[in-house]
Amino acid sequence: MEIPGDKIKTKALELGFAFCGFAKAIALEEDFAFFTTYLREKRNAGLDYLEKEPEKRTDPRKVFNGTQTVIGLLMNYFPGETLTAEDNFIISKYGYGKDYHEVLKARTGILVQFMNDECGPLNAKAFVDSGPVLEKAWAQRCGLGWRGKNTILINPSKGSFHFIAIILTDLRIEPDLPEKDHCGNCHLCMDACPTGALEAPYTLTPSKCISYLTIKEKEDIPRELLDKFHDRIYGCDICQDVCPYNRFAVPHSTPEFLLSERLKNMRKSDWLQLMREEFEILFKESAVKRTGYDKLIKNIRNAAETYNA
Repeated sequence: MEIPGDKIKTKALELGFAFCGFAKAIALEEDFAFFTTYLREKRNAGLDYLEKEPEKRTDPRKVFNGTQTVIGLLMNYFPGETLTAEDNFIISKYGYGKDYHEVLKARTGILVQFMNDECGPLNAKAFVDSGPVLEKAWAQRCGLGWRGKNTILINPSKGSFHFIAIILTDLRIEPDLPEKDHCGNCHLCMDACPTGALEAPYTLTPSKCISYLTIKEKEDIPRELLDKFHDRIYGCDICQDVCPYNRFAVPHSTPEFLLSERLKNMRKSDWLQLMREEFEILFKESAVKRTGYDKLIKNIRNAAETYNA
């Protein structure tokens, strides 16, 4: 069963995606070798779910039976307005608006229905940070960008502030050419990382990453790392902010990702007095809510103590 790729790309853009591309479903042998070495060296820190069925992560045909094509989609989240740094703590740009998981799942659902309407019954399954799928590897195979030395997907014309969605389908679609690596001799991201989490090109050590530590880490964070967080209480954009390709980033046009007035008005004193009920209101539909009130409050207190030390 085949469908012209241009039709799907046009619909994807109508739905608010910035880029759409296709790749033939095959086993990614090089990625499997890299991934298994990564796990063997225990670089995944507390991300234990990565250890489950690693062979599925590099072969979509083992994830979704009958898969012929991998569809890669990017949605821009670069904000036109950022939170003030004055008298404020810092949260990652991706946490500004509504939970991207829900936004992208809704849009991919509409795209799958469009594909079904165009060519009759089909099998397809969408993934947004879910299931055993290497999103960045497949996005690169779909021609949407390359995995930079900071391990984040970089689009050559619009930078790296994009969410990724992947659709596996039994449709046969003409594949796009994979994107090449354009990092060259640049290592600004590695130099800028305050905790040294980018110990080698294309390799992230989560146990040193500010984003991992402020979102996923359940244990106490060593003081020598906390001293380098610089008021960050949720996530970290440093390695993206310094990337030369992000000079091409343009503000998104997705209403769900806009800053709320309540979040824009927050200052350090407000964060320090944040109650659970206020947290629920402030982050009602945000990805930040997944981290939980207790973890965020701990991050805020750590940042305040570091600042006052």
